[in-house]
Amino acid sequence: MAIAIPAGMQINATVKAEYCAILSFEALSFIAQLHRAFEPTRQALLAARVARTARLDAGERPDFLPETAHIRVGDWRVGQIPAALQCRRVEITGPVERKMIINALNSGADAYMSDFEDSNSPVWGNQVQGQINLFDAIRRQVDFEANGKAYKLNDKTATLLVRPRGWHLDEKHVTVDGQRMSGGLFDFGLFFFHNAKELLARGAGPYLYLPKMESHLEARLWNDVFVLAQNTLGVAQGTIKATVLIETILAAFEMDEILYELREHSAGLNAGRWDYIFSCIKKFKNDADFCLADRSQVTMTAPFMRSYALLLVKTCHQRGAPAMGGMSALIPSRTDAQANERAFAGIRSDKTRDATDGYDGGWVAHPGLVDVAMAEFVKVLGDKPNQFEKQRPDVQISAANLLNFKPEAPITENGLRNNVNVGIHYLAAWLSGNGCVPIHHLMEDAATAEISRSQVWQWIRSPKGVLDDGRKITAQLVRDLVEQETAKVDAALNGLSTVKRAAEIFENMSTRDDFVEFLTLPLYEEF
Repeated sequence: MAIAIPAGMQINATVKAEYCAILSFEALSFIAQLHRAFEPTRQALLAARVARTARLDAGERPDFLPETAHIRVGDWRVGQIPAALQCRRVEITGPVERKMIINALNSGADAYMSDFEDSNSPVWGNQVQGQINLFDAIRRQVDFEANGKAYKLNDKTATLLVRPRGWHLDEKHVTVDGQRMSGGLFDFGLFFFHNAKELLARGAGPYLYLPKMESHLEARLWNDVFVLAQNTLGVAQGTIKATVLIETILAAFEMDEILYELREHSAGLNAGRWDYIFSCIKKFKNDADFCLADRSQVTMTAPFMRSYALLLVKTCHQRGAPAMGGMSALIPSRTDAQANERAFAGIRSDKTRDATDGYDGGWVAHPGLVDVAMAEFVKVLGDKPNQFEKQRPDVQISAANLLNFKPEAPITENGLRNNVNVGIHYLAAWLSGNGCVPIHHLMEDAATAEISRSQVWQWIRSPKGVLDDGRKITAQLVRDLVEQETAKVDAALNGLSTVKRAAEIFENMSTRDDFVEFLTLPLYEEF
């Protein structure tokens, strides 16, 4: 369908009739303004990532920045946390699909992170329909019926937060002056343009989660975006509140600085554990001394994960900001009582540790786990909305603590097979338009798929990439397992047409000489 498009902009995708309101001339003009103002800085920051990676590959190790020491020792706090974000004991996450939005908002969680990023496959229809779904949910007009069942919002719903895509991702279907738009600015811009004032009128606000940052300069860019966006639409400065996912090893060294850059717009930090593990593998992939054990062994009690988790609590509470625990990927089972109890036990353990450490809340992936997680936070917090007062002066974390990469063993055939199986299964679903997939009683998204393929790549090349039975992990061994696990995935997915292509992509990414920075980058070009 033909729509009015601002000069210099092109939409290289089908615009259905129902998309026209979201892709209005005014909204498109707004996101084009964001692109023109900030694309040069985005590209410079992405180039800085490449340069930093080259230095790490050459042996440099990260440390706390000497040039920002004054920020780490300074006496400052983030801006006032709004009432709607004071109590976040349990947050649920999921893609911007209509039924998911209703179920998550009704789940009993304090907050719901609606996701345009890791749990969403960014086909054009998902991105635009996701915006329509949020528009409708905010106005309480999202109800629908399917297969004889009615889906409608409860009177009381979770506080909505939205995660746009990270700085590294483009929206290839929209160009401005011949350049692809930032996926994050596309997602943020449309959401903010259409909903900021409506949210404020309803006693909430435009609340965000920001992913994949690697430095405080990337947080500064988001802050600059917020300032311009609020000025352009006549919204008071500080209205936007954003929680940053600390899901890269480099960002862990700049938590204070990230909060500082966003301080007027900050809603705290979140320990994004799965991407954090992936980031560690990616950044130290060429280090002969670096090698992590099976994914199942790399838990929040591993030394490097424990250090990062405790530092995050201390940093946030020192600055008056919420500290949010990360995702427990376990999900309940309707058919397997033992698996169900394992999921409940895992959630209890995970959230008990978070609450005891001082976290103000944590994530779950399924509505059936909200009550279990909530109970563990209530045991520690009682009727308090948070525990900002828990300052953790006992926590003293050094660079060596953050870089203490244990455990290294065991690496098992089952662990290797699981990585191959999960990687192929997830990629097949993603290519079919589904970015959030239950596999082997875990909710898998792009982050866990990244761990799977990056571990395999690194194990092949590391002298420590040896199975516990003595066999060295090789490209040929991986190829053999890809063939075997593809047959299992094909059966599990009932011959889904994308399985073969997913297996080809996984094998190529795992065995090629160079390391692909993000699997979603080449995958996106498959659409």
